[in-house]
Amino acid sequence: MVIVAIGIASLFGLWIIFYFIPVGLWFSALLSGVRVSLIQLVFMRWRKVPPSVIVTAMINATKAGLSITRDELEAHYLQVEGLSWLSNALISADKANIPLNFKAATAIDLAGRDVFEAVQMSVNRK
Repeated sequence: MVIVAIGIASLFGLWIIFYFIPVGLWFSALLSGVRVSLIQLVFMRWRKVPPSVIVTAMINATKAGLSITRDELEAHYLQVEGLSWLSNALISADKANIPLNFKAATAIDLAGRDVFEAVQMSVNRK
């Protein structure tokens, strides 16, 4: 009986540890060439920022050859409660040779416009 209780308590403890320390996400970021530490992922959770959203955007940007920092993405996420296709818009603008930097893209997003749609409209003019 005591062994079963200890086993259940250890499984619950492991679940808590792996919830707050997303080792799988850290490993996929490491394999993708994105440098983010486990401590930074834990701090993201404490700041109510989903690490998977930030790390996925960083991986996409890195694979596209863009340099976007974790702090920039996190700050923008906290301002607008989402990234709203921001990294995809930056990648599309880069591939279409449209000069769009991170600050301009966040300014467009904060103004209430969809950044991805704005990039698409400048690529496919009607």
